[in-house]
Amino acid sequence: MRYMDFSTWQGAMTTIIGLAVFTLLGVGIRILMMQTIQQRRERMNRQINERLKTLIAAYRTLGGSFTGQLTVDPTHLRDVRERAQSGDEGAGEGAASSDRSRRIRDAVEAALSDILLLGTEEHCRLAAQAASDLAAGRPIHTAQLVVSLRTFIRTALDLDPMPDELMIPLQGPTRTQGGAGRGKGDAGGGGNRGAGGADAGGGGSGMGTAAMMGRRDGGPEA
Repeated sequence: MRYMDFSTWQGAMTTIIGLAVFTLLGVGIRILMMQTIQQRRERMNRQINERLKTLIAAYRTLGGSFTGQLTVDPTHLRDVRERAQSGDEGAGEGAASSDRSRRIRDAVEAALSDILLLGTEEHCRLAAQAASDLAAGRPIHTAQLVVSLRTFIRTALDLDPMPDELMIPLQGPTRTQGGAGRGKGDAGGGGNRGAGGADAGGGGSGMGTAAMMGRRDGGPEA
């Protein structure tokens, strides 16, 4: 306050201008700090959301099945072809199921790659072990990795932990669906049936028009 001079109008003007400049500098610094903190927080939120989205997709891929074959078959297409060329008795059956198992294996490999990129230390350790088993040609189970992912995702979303008395069966990779061709066929059949109905309706309208023309020409009325 001792630097403020209001004894003359020049001193008062200088004091007011100095206070205004000081206030503007303080407000500008505060706004700049708030914008920096907000941008950093938004960037962190985007990173967390992207990480959770990727891990949730990996969880659905690795643990989308509770029944059936819960292991991942590491057999590659070249192995099936080699068995077929060597005349193995089970080559026909293996070739029939190789396409489906190959799609499951490819999806599991992509999920393991995402986990190795964005997972925690425990996730990376389990995913690396599973990837090593796949590369060595050994079938793998994904149940333990699925449990670890589920626990992390529920904690990150601030959800209650799973009850201890709840018994959840082992989970395996999601089975691929192959009903696209049948759905298209059904759709085509429905379109044909619809076209047939339209033809029948057109025939009925033509008969009605012919009857009206007959009455107009002087024919007997019904």
